[in-house]
Amino acid sequence: MEENIQKKSGFAALIGRPNVGKSTLMNHLIGQKIAITSDKPQTTRNRIQTVYTDQRGQIVFLDTPGIHKAKNKLGEYMVSVAEHTLKEVDVILWLVEPTTFIGAGERHIVEQLNKVKTPVILVINKIDTVKNQNEILLFIDAYKDMCRFAEIVPLSALKNINTSLLTDLIFKYLTWGPQFYDEDTVTDQPMRQIAAELIREKALRLLNDEIPHGIAVTIEKMKERPNGIIDIEASLVCERESHKGIIIGKGGAMLKRIGTEARRSIEHMMDGKVNLQLWVKVRKEWRDSELYMKNYGYNSKDI
Repeated sequence: MEENIQKKSGFAALIGRPNVGKSTLMNHLIGQKIAITSDKPQTTRNRIQTVYTDQRGQIVFLDTPGIHKAKNKLGEYMVSVAEHTLKEVDVILWLVEPTTFIGAGERHIVEQLNKVKTPVILVINKIDTVKNQNEILLFIDAYKDMCRFAEIVPLSALKNINTSLLTDLIFKYLTWGPQFYDEDTVTDQPMRQIAAELIREKALRLLNDEIPHGIAVTIEKMKERPNGIIDIEASLVCERESHKGIIIGKGGAMLKRIGTEARRSIEHMMDGKVNLQLWVKVRKEWRDSELYMKNYGYNSKDI
């Protein structure tokens, strides 16, 4: 018990507009890939919980969906998840782009932040893209009065610049007490959910722009054979027949490519052999259907 008392533990939420690098940063901080990443918005749809443990204690990171103006029920669900999280954590990390332009999306987030008493660390990400490092002072100046920030950290998640400083600062705002998870825990997500997300990531990366937003992935079956090979059967759900044809591709080529890349990632995550079979289903307008959303893991009652 003595050991627990000397350690800190708590929750840190990553928030920001879509595509500012939240998942990339979280994956980097915990040292392995859990959250899926892509250059398309709406990559993260649910709250993903990951765990970082070292000799100082434990940080439980919550990677939230990007806060944006919702266009359908799925969008409303995602924004609601993100905004609920702000009240439940010990510290908030708000990620922004390195720019002096502060748009409507950022101003909406500021409104949410000013409603909570939680300490906020402003994280100016992607500073590796800034040619003149003196400009970083201008970005800090543009943001500093928008909110009562506890700290401001310019960093690059991709190039590992100032990420350890950010970890130090997060621990500063956590409380002394027992840890929430065993020290070898990296995520509370079940393997089925991680597998589904990795399949969705490959679809996001390989398909053209308008289709991935309307894709959900469901794991129909996941079973380990006596020899250790894991059989996974999964469905990619899309909203239109025309999308189904594009996902399958000529002679099944696109679906095969998605499957091959997803299988490699799942094998890496599970550290074993995987036999992955994919199907494609059409469910018209599922993103505006409470029932379908619930079936695909987006249940508003869970928020």
